[in-house]
Amino acid sequence: MKKIVALVASFIFFASLKVQSQGCVAVRSTGGVCMLDGSHDTVRTNWELYANNRYFRSFRHFRGSEEEENRVKEGTEVINHSYSLDLTLIRKLHNGWSVGFNLPINSNARSSMYEHGGNGGGADGRHKTHSFGIGDIRLTVYKWLLDPAVAKANVQIGVGIKLPTGDYKYQDYFIKNDSTRLLGPVDQSIQLGDGGTGFTTELNAYYNISHRIGLYGNVYYLFNPREQNGVSTSRGGATAASSILYRSDVMSVPDQYMLRAGINVNFNRLTLSAGVRDECVPARDAIGGSDGFRRPGYIVSVEPGLQYHIKGGMLYAFVPVAVVRNRTQSVPDKIRTAETGTYTIGDAAFADYLVNIGLAIQF
Repeated sequence: MKKIVALVASFIFFASLKVQSQGCVAVRSTGGVCMLDGSHDTVRTNWELYANNRYFRSFRHFRGSEEEENRVKEGTEVINHSYSLDLTLIRKLHNGWSVGFNLPINSNARSSMYEHGGNGGGADGRHKTHSFGIGDIRLTVYKWLLDPAVAKANVQIGVGIKLPTGDYKYQDYFIKNDSTRLLGPVDQSIQLGDGGTGFTTELNAYYNISHRIGLYGNVYYLFNPREQNGVSTSRGGATAASSILYRSDVMSVPDQYMLRAGINVNFNRLTLSAGVRDECVPARDAIGGSDGFRRPGYIVSVEPGLQYHIKGGMLYAFVPVAVVRNRTQSVPDKIRTAETGTYTIGDAAFADYLVNIGLAIQF
């Protein structure tokens, strides 16, 4: 029984790793959730540390669900390289309770033409902006509804707070020509934080079909009541009148959510998994206003993965591969559509896949 619990519960932890979405749709890192791994009894308290490394390269532009293939052919695509190290420390308590602390460390590079001299600048017109530092930390309390040591199926609930510790007005230079550089806030997709104090809710569940096969499901929602963070979207230049008119002149502080479900199969120390992930930045927040610039959208991915259990811990790798990418209408898009009578929707760049590899240790 302990081996079964170890398989399913530890798998749900990794199945629940929240990752920054693939590209300009800025779903930010929120770290992992706490899951008992069953290798200890449910009474003794102990610590666990998880280190998750994430990388993706986004470059495929979508407007709605249609890819703008001409952007890559013309060489005008925006390319984001994003790397994050998520450090999550878990304190397991009595009776199914646990608390978690997550610290993300982010390194981003964004290559574009339109932000600098313009898309007509040719090969010499492409330049990069960067950001590096800690992101928004998260504190969470979790509770298993049943005893994980004996339950064939179980549900864990979690509530937490996300603090605006990441720099949400990070600046770099935009190269306009050979003699002009403007210092301004980098694009929203590579900002280290969103500038809002948020509240998180989670549901994580598993069901053991047999001693080898198990199912999992995860639901996560981040409520961000703050509407805007006051950071200009003009990249150090003058704010366009149209941006003010359609209320996209400053950055929004969006909600985000994630849904996951899948199956895992155990082969002694090795666990193989297959699942589906849906990550989304909605156009409108559940609490508070939704004005300001954001790129709402969602990514549906298939997610193969594997874990290898070692003494006192685990190694793992997961590779979500996007099958649906959709940049939906934002509130400013809808305002502009209503004002002009012409349907308007912005674009966003997405990755084909992202890579998560990591290590879990107990002490």
